[in-house]
Amino acid sequence: MKRRSSLTAAVCLALAGALTACGGGATGTGGTAGGVGPIGMDHPRADSDFWNSYIKYAPEKAKELGIDLLNPTNSQNKVENLVANAQALQSQGAKAIVMAPQDTGAIASTLDRLDKAGIPVVTVDTRPDKGKAYMVVRADNKAYGEKACKFLGDKLGGKGKVVEFQGSLSSVNGRDRSEAFAACMKQNYPGITVFEEPTEWEGPKASAALQTRLNEHPDINGIYMQAGGVFLAPTLQLLRQKNLLVPPSDPKHVFIVSNDGIPQELEAIRKGEIDATVSQPADLYAKWALFYAKAAVEKKTFKPGKTDHDSEIVDVGNGLLEDQLPAPLITKENVDDKAFWGNQINK
Repeated sequence: MKRRSSLTAAVCLALAGALTACGGGATGTGGTAGGVGPIGMDHPRADSDFWNSYIKYAPEKAKELGIDLLNPTNSQNKVENLVANAQALQSQGAKAIVMAPQDTGAIASTLDRLDKAGIPVVTVDTRPDKGKAYMVVRADNKAYGEKACKFLGDKLGGKGKVVEFQGSLSSVNGRDRSEAFAACMKQNYPGITVFEEPTEWEGPKASAALQTRLNEHPDINGIYMQAGGVFLAPTLQLLRQKNLLVPPSDPKHVFIVSNDGIPQELEAIRKGEIDATVSQPADLYAKWALFYAKAAVEKKTFKPGKTDHDSEIVDVGNGLLEDQLPAPLITKENVDDKAFWGNQINK
């Protein structure tokens, strides 16, 4: 294992307060020594069940693809950490970098610097507002909002009050889901009142907002959680405290649709605690992000169109390509389907 450069050491020292900010030296615990690469990965956070699942998949997929994977870094939902981590991975010799910028408007300068250095970037889950990326790997996040809207709208019969836990609106995902949910509700279910609650993807903020809304409107009968990985536990805890965690057959039941597809959500659907989730494919995110990073090192090119893995590559503007992976709606009718990654990861 080669030593870190003095630059890497300096970057990590600067991030000493961030316990998981910097990874180790060259090849990490996963991947294949002597494989294609080395390839760097920065994980966006470690406080979400969804992202922790993605992190578990990464070394497994790297090994399957024959990738020499550097020890991943973790930017802990802070853009300044991501900037420093990308610099550290570059100094370790990364030939390509996979990242998931949570603030998609603040990463352009880092993407420009890596592009000038000849290091292609694959972004996963999010699409940068500006800057060059070799490929974006994500699902159609507008479809998340639309599916959530239609599920709740139909379950509520077009009438009622819904609390929406919005993700960070500085993120393309938060904007896409929020805008699509709002447009669908306005067009199809005008009899439903939606309380939009910005949360910055933070569970405590969502719980506090729900507490306030329930005090003001005890007849709330729907919730849309844009990220079950951070919102599920505090939401169920609060509803339980208020004796609102009751079966769907009970008139007091609050219908809940989420996004992520983590095992905890699937179990909650089985118990009747929540009603649906849109499965964000953590396994496929890891697989195809690393696939495209490897392809970038090998100088391969792609063009818009259907793929061989049930997705579609779309030109989202300025030549930026996005592989939009499938994200199915999971309900009590199909929750036990073994094809869902949330039913596989702990097996």
